[in-house]
Amino acid sequence: MAPNEKVLRTDSMNQNVLKTVYAVRGELYLRASQLQAEGKEIIFTNVGNPHSLGQKPMTFPRLVLALAEAPFLMENPETAKLFPEDAIARAKKYLSFTTGGIGAYSDSRGLAGIRKEVAEFIAKRDGFPADPDSIYLTDGASKGVERMLSVLIRSDKDGILCPIPQYPLYSASIALLGGTLVPYYLDESQGWGLDMKELKKSCEDARQKGIEVRCLVFINPGNPTGNCLSEDNLKELVKFCVDERLVLLADEVYQENVYQDERPFLSAKKVAMSMGEPYSSSLELVSFHTVSKGTFGECGQRGGYMEIFNIDNGVAQELYKLSSISLCPNLCGQLMVGLMVNPPAPGDASYEQFTKERSSRLASLRRRAHTVTEGFNSCKNVTCNFTEGAMYSFPKIDLPEKALAAAKEAGKAPDVFYCLRLLEVTGITAVPGSGFGQKEGTFHLRTTILPSEEKIPEMMAKFKEFNDAFMAEYA
Repeated sequence: MAPNEKVLRTDSMNQNVLKTVYAVRGELYLRASQLQAEGKEIIFTNVGNPHSLGQKPMTFPRLVLALAEAPFLMENPETAKLFPEDAIARAKKYLSFTTGGIGAYSDSRGLAGIRKEVAEFIAKRDGFPADPDSIYLTDGASKGVERMLSVLIRSDKDGILCPIPQYPLYSASIALLGGTLVPYYLDESQGWGLDMKELKKSCEDARQKGIEVRCLVFINPGNPTGNCLSEDNLKELVKFCVDERLVLLADEVYQENVYQDERPFLSAKKVAMSMGEPYSSSLELVSFHTVSKGTFGECGQRGGYMEIFNIDNGVAQELYKLSSISLCPNLCGQLMVGLMVNPPAPGDASYEQFTKERSSRLASLRRRAHTVTEGFNSCKNVTCNFTEGAMYSFPKIDLPEKALAAAKEAGKAPDVFYCLRLLEVTGITAVPGSGFGQKEGTFHLRTTILPSEEKIPEMMAKFKEFNDAFMAEYA
């Protein structure tokens, strides 16, 4: 090494970092930010970030958080005139869980009182008990996923079965930890449905290559696909994991975001427990939830939890140790989790307003899901399955041969080429399907359904105008 050469360089750093790709905040996002700085109006539909697209905070949670952040307000008699009594009572209750307010560290797993509320929420949702000591509050669901993958992956011989398309948190984390992603493709022709033959074949093929498949991931409702798994699908996944001795990671962060009535959300834990033995005691399961999605959309609060179920006690102790390295999840996020799982009840002062806000938000998202899907399907060479749940549409774009040639000449993947042109012309920031994984020879993009109902028709009109012109140009 030369005397003036840097010690830390790209060739001397952890090479797994260089292998890590996170398309949601990749090339398209960076170019969009540059265009925005230059004065162009940008519609950031690249990430499920509701408040950034105009969604207002739910009133009750923010009132409680305000009082918890500034508890001296509750010493002022005027506060009772400005804050409903249940918000004041909840803030006092949550502060009583702490050892000095929300500026103090909590237990590494999170406040015991909040974990108890999460356990009660799960028990009410599923009809089976949950143990507060098996709940780990986390800085968003992502931290829980990363923590679990870190205990599962030992080398590049360890495989993680992931649905394709998948949320790139999984591919990026697996690459960073030095593991191997084992893809199983969802069936686009069947509404992005689960194909068990494909799943079994992927697992068998990986094992024949010397990969020890250790875990299966599913996302329900799906990101980026927007599909909702049926009860039969979930039973097949539970049985497969038990038979193949796999840990199941259940990404259930969109459980509140369901826009059809045929397949309501069912948790993996409820399904496993309902199946009885041997599944109820043999399935090693970790489930994730967050305040970033649903009707709260509180992405910046970084609140989430994971529940470990039928996990070895020794592993649970190691998870506690890993949690302790960062001391504790942030307290505001913890409180927001409590407010998500334990909202105002009938008879509470804030119940009527909270219920009205929640129901109107879900109804609006359902309408937007239809508007966006129908808008894509009205475009030339574009087909899109209905967004049954979550916050995204994932249309397929049939690109003409001339467009493929132009992309190659520009040194871009075809879907990246298309999305960059879309951004430059319309200001719409979509994510190329290659960032999530897609079958060879197919091209997609992901966009959220989160712009306001007033703005979505304009956005879809811009997309249609651009797409029709693009297809004509490269016909």
